Amino acid sequence: MLNVLVILAAIAPVAVVIWYIYRKDRKQPEPTKLLIKAFIYGILSALLTLLIVIPFEAIAEFDNDEVSTIGSAISNAFFMAAIPEEVAKLVMLWLLLRNNPYFDEHFDGIVYAVCIGMGFAAIENVLYLFDNYESWISVGIARALFAVPGHFLDAVIMGFYYSLWHFRIVRNWQTCALILVGPILAHGIYDSIVFSMNINDSLSGILLLLFLLFLNKLKNICKKHIADLVNH
Repeated sequence: MLNVLVILAAIAPVAVVIWYIYRKDRKQPEPTKLLIKAFIYGILSALLTLLIVIPFEAIAEFDNDEVSTIGSAISNAFFMAAIPEEVAKLVMLWLLLRNNPYFDEHFDGIVYAVCIGMGFAAIENVLYLFDNYESWISVGIARALFAVPGHFLDAVIMGFYYSLWHFRIVRNWQTCALILVGPILAHGIYDSIVFSMNINDSLSGILLLLFLLFLNKLKNICKKHIADLVNH
């Protein structure tokens, strides 16, 4: 019974985010089977990440317990998390949308990207909660408040620029680059701050404030991205 509760705690915040973005897609909601497919692709992106990360293991310290400087925290954040994870998600988004006849509205890019991001977040949540079995409640709450929204915001950025490029709203090299660079920067900065909090207790308060300010700024950017494409 406890294992079921842990899994539900891992999946519940993901389900809330998917429901939220689905409700935003009022004009022509995407078929449920494709949203489920996108979610499964997100789970598969977590497996793909394990392959993509291999070349980066020589660059960054794989074990976060060994991170002792701001430089190593940033290195781990980008090379062990942000870059491989966002590349994997983009590969799955491209595979899902390349021949998708239902990808016919500007907002659809965000919808599919978010479902893929939530698939990744779901499997990551399950692994984290079982890895911290004795404190799964506190870990589950923390991830519901920060990690899942973080994956959501990364996905909104990726889906936004993917739609801008696909529908030729703004088709230049900057837009194309931001499909991947945008979420990598958002994800990398997020993790860099979080990883750095464990290095120096005297800086943790300042870093926490910086983290909250960054998250709020990212939320406002993504809120505008959603409004722009919902009303386009």
